Amino acid sequence: MREKVKTFDENEAVLHSLKDDILITNLEGIILKVTDTTSSIYDILPDDLIGRSVYDLEQEGIFTPIITPLVLKARKKKTIVQSTHSGKKLLVTGVPVFDNEGKLWRIVSYSHDITELMKMKSYFMEMQGEMDRVKNELKRLRDKSFNNEGIIAKDREMEKSLLVANQVAETDVNVLLLGESGVGKTQLAKYIHNHSGRKDKPFIEVNCSAIPHSLFEAEFFGYEGGSFSGANSKGKMGLAELAEGGTLFLDEIGELPLEHQVKVLKFIQEKSFYRVGGTKVRKVDFRLISATNQRLDTLVEEKRFREDLYYRLNVVPITIPPLRRRPSDIVLLIKHFLDLFSKKYDREREFDEAVLQQLLNNEWKGNVRELMNLIERLVVTSPSPIISIQDLPETYVQSKEELSGISHGQKPLKTILKQVEKQVLMEAKKRYKTTTEAAKQLGISQPSVVRKFKEYGIK
Repeated sequence: MREKVKTFDENEAVLHSLKDDILITNLEGIILKVTDTTSSIYDILPDDLIGRSVYDLEQEGIFTPIITPLVLKARKKKTIVQSTHSGKKLLVTGVPVFDNEGKLWRIVSYSHDITELMKMKSYFMEMQGEMDRVKNELKRLRDKSFNNEGIIAKDREMEKSLLVANQVAETDVNVLLLGESGVGKTQLAKYIHNHSGRKDKPFIEVNCSAIPHSLFEAEFFGYEGGSFSGANSKGKMGLAELAEGGTLFLDEIGELPLEHQVKVLKFIQEKSFYRVGGTKVRKVDFRLISATNQRLDTLVEEKRFREDLYYRLNVVPITIPPLRRRPSDIVLLIKHFLDLFSKKYDREREFDEAVLQQLLNNEWKGNVRELMNLIERLVVTSPSPIISIQDLPETYVQSKEELSGISHGQKPLKTILKQVEKQVLMEAKKRYKTTTEAAKQLGISQPSVVRKFKEYGIK
């Protein structure tokens, strides 16, 4: 009896020799052929897949999404990332197969296991995020040491302003600094310049309120020799031209007369100008920062400030809070200026408790500038190393009834600061309904507020 010889199917042999997961379906999504590798990919035997619908398998959660309907609709190759019921990630590519008449006949899909690759990608993204967080934290900590630039920022509102300043420093976007007189707008403008790519170039400050209106154009744009009576015969370079490559800081921009606003606007837009009496166009590359203590939007409504110039300046507004809204910064500023002027004038000085109490309770209508000037005055004029209440000008001396109840006596600064902290916490307790709201306003965490209330016996 002749033995039956098993026929050799070349196509099947080639298909199963491939190490990739290959799956062939008809147009209805019925699986016609799969490779042996499919078993390890989907954890299902190949024979258990033949004849099954990919739509049913997706409903059962074996794999999702399925690529068959995407290829059917697009009639071209498509690639997706697919998840299996065992948690694997597959990069699946579906390819349409057409018959001799150009009709879609079969859909062949092949996949690669990218589970580890996706895990590595996720890990690296987490690491990148952590590195960015650490870099930002280090930068924030470095920037907390603002003493060399005269900026103190522990108060949360002030920290927010400095954070925006940090973010825009490396770009050339126009910045508008807003705040009362004496809050430190010029210092913040210099800070932005010093942290920009233009830090090695000039920082040119133009006080728009200090230049006489009749001389503004000549001072700002410069002039050619002999262009007007009394002019230098050789001409003069203007402030705008001096800012080449650096930063142009227009302080008190709200004081600029309307007649000059249109010329400044044109200069900002085109970064070119003519000197007074000149015919040659001059180009200048600069970064613009402006500042004002006025409400420019109100001036626009009153037709005292050009609306187009306002929007040109007000790309990134940064508001600097007044000192009376930065209580946590006052002690730091006092220490900073005391150290600064003690070294400058070679006079070691300290405040006694009564003076510190008076300073902490002042309204500081002139803000940081007023505080700085007063401390410089006290360092220079006080006859002894300890600055006492008698050294303070009368306008800064309040009666005991006006003060907030901080006890007198010769006590170390640490004890005084604790008294101040307790007083601030007690006021916060009265003012805010919840510890969460108090924490937000004080710039500390809610658990810290609860802990401090308990520490100071505030119920």
